[in-house]
Amino acid sequence: MRYMLIVKATPESEAETTPAPEAELLAEMADYHEQLMKAGVLLDGSGLKPSSHGWRIRYDGDARSVIDGPFAETKELIAGYTLIQVKSREEAMEWARRFPNPAGRGKPAEIEVRPLYELDDFAPSPEIERMREIF
Repeated sequence: MRYMLIVKATPESEAETTPAPEAELLAEMADYHEQLMKAGVLLDGSGLKPSSHGWRIRYDGDARSVIDGPFAETKELIAGYTLIQVKSREEAMEWARRFPNPAGRGKPAEIEVRPLYELDDFAPSPEIERMREIF
């Protein structure tokens, strides 16, 4: 089972007041991700640049339009993620509880944890088999 630990953006992360988190937070994140790696559950993880560096594609039927960032609603934005593969929801919860505070000790922050769809979650079909060949 794969789970994504989603780090929610904050006004500070969107402001990009510093190019990198403080050394203490970087050390905590490195320790945590090293533990994930040693346990064999880490698939990927990274921080995201602020939304001012990105864009959205809006679909209206078949038409598409590009909307450049920044985006106003910080609570809807993602600042980073960690992708893990574990045996159960309980194991994912255990790892999520150990995630260092992404904003730094004592500061308000939030992470969200969501399972990824697996191809086995879908009924067999030629399209699903095609996806298996791709991934």
